[in-house]
Parts: sequence; structure tokens; C-alpha cells
Amino acid sequence: MTYFPEYFKSYPNMHTSYPLSLSLHRLEHGFRAHRHDFLEFSYVISGSGWETINEVKHAMVPGTFTFVLPYQVHELFTDPGSELVLFNCMFSMDLLMESGQNDGLAGLIEMSPLPAFTQFEGKHKDRIQYLLEDMLEEYNGIDSWRKTILQLRLKEILICFDRYRRHATSSPILSSTTTSTKHATVWPIIHHIHCNYQEDLTLSKLASQFDMSVSRISEVIKLTTGQTYVHFLHDLRLRHACSLLVSTDMSMVEIALEVGYGSYKTFSRIFRKNKGVVPKDYRKSITYS
Repeated sequence: MTYFPEYFKSYPNMHTSYPLSLSLHRLEHGFRAHRHDFLEFSYVISGSGWETINEVKHAMVPGTFTFVLPYQVHELFTDPGSELVLFNCMFSMDLLMESGQNDGLAGLIEMSPLPAFTQFEGKHKDRIQYLLEDMLEEYNGIDSWRKTILQLRLKEILICFDRYRRHATSSPILSSTTTSTKHATVWPIIHHIHCNYQEDLTLSKLASQFDMSVSRISEVIKLTTGQTYVHFLHDLRLRHACSLLVSTDMSMVEIALEVGYGSYKTFSRIFRKNKGVVPKDYRKSITYS
């Protein structure tokens, strides 16, 4: 039987107009193996340990920056007698896929031979720490243009990471690490579903587009996400719906159509089956809680 580690489906601020969470964590005993369908990065301030991402291991010391893609299984370990202190940021893929801007930084979430981490040194290390400290201050603040600044900082940090890891791939610490290609062939499929779940997206259409049989594409989606295609699709649509219910005044019908359901009746039935309440009652419960 295939083992699926714990699957996290939420994080702070997930169902808001700007789905991003940033915090400073202290880990004395690491963190158990898990996966999720949102993006996550971490940056070590002090302490030491190590991390595995899809069975690929790397050290975690001050200056280590790690970028975890959706559905990658990862686990953190703290060295005996140490405490890992690190920034942790979780955010929606939508923040990197902006319409009208060539998909924004969506290229960062394509599988590639590049490692999932890099080790910042010198002035680059100082810069990343400054950007993260500034971003955390902005995140906890209430000043005008807050979301705009957060978006700029997020992009700058990820661009710095990508540039630095490209330059650093010839260094001994990185070149000795083998990048896993376990999910390389399925990632374009998962990415496509994330970008198009609002459309009439069937398994047969996916199979035709990616030149695979329906049974095979169904199998690789289940192996990667731990869910059947139907459950995976409903999960993406309902998360989007929850966000709209909380952060907008769109009508139930408008939300149903926006997230990919052909009618409010279908949307309401599936929403109630998964959430235990109908959409309008979910909105009331969040609004008045």
C-alpha cells in the first residue's frame, strides 16, 4: 500500500484576498513528514539540522534557503542540542501566476534539475535576512500599501533565491546533492490543473493533451496528490470558493460559475458534502465568528 504522509490543507490567511502567511519559527525537534498543495519557503537564522524533500537530503544551517513545491514530501530534523530558528512563508500559487504578465513567476514552480535549496553567504546572506525582516514587519503592520509591499518583497526574495542557486550549482555543497526527478513528469499535469480548474476540465481532455491514457493519468494524479482526480478538482474549486465567500460580496451564483461549476445547485451540493454547510451559511459563520 502506498504511504501518504500528513496532508496539510490550510495555513493562516489562506482564505483572504492575499493568501500568504509569514512567521518566525523555533524548532527544537524538527517537524514531521508532510506535504501540501501550496508553496512554502524557509530561511534559517540560527541553529543546525537537516531536511529531506522527496527523499533528497540537505543541511540546514544559518543562510539556508529552501523552496518547497506543492505535493513534495518534506521533513525537518534539528541536530541534538540545537534549535532551528527560521523564517517560514506559506502562500498560494496564485500569487506567482498573474494574468497579463506572462504568468508572473510561474516558471519557479516548474520542476527542473535545479536544487530546492541554496546556501546564501556574505552580502547575499545579509540582503536576504534584511528582506525577510522587512517583509515580516510589513506583514504584521497595518500601513497603507501593505499588500503591494508584501508582493514586491515576495518576488524579490524568490528572484534572489533563483539567481543565487543558479550561480551556486557548481559549488561542492550543491553539486553533491542529487535532485529527485520522481515527480518531474507529472508536475506539468498538476500545474495545468491548478491553472485551469475553473474550466470544464475532464480526465479525457487531460489524457489527450498530455498523450496518456485516462487510467494512467488518473493513477499519477492519485500517486502525487493522494486524492482521486475528482476529489482533487473539487478541493481546488472549493478552496477558491471559500476565499471568495470570505473576501468578496459576490453572489452564490457568481461564485459557483467563477470556480468552475455550471450551476449553483451543483456547487451547493458539493460544498455541503465537503464542508457540512451550504455556501451562504459558511459565509455567515465566517463573517460573524
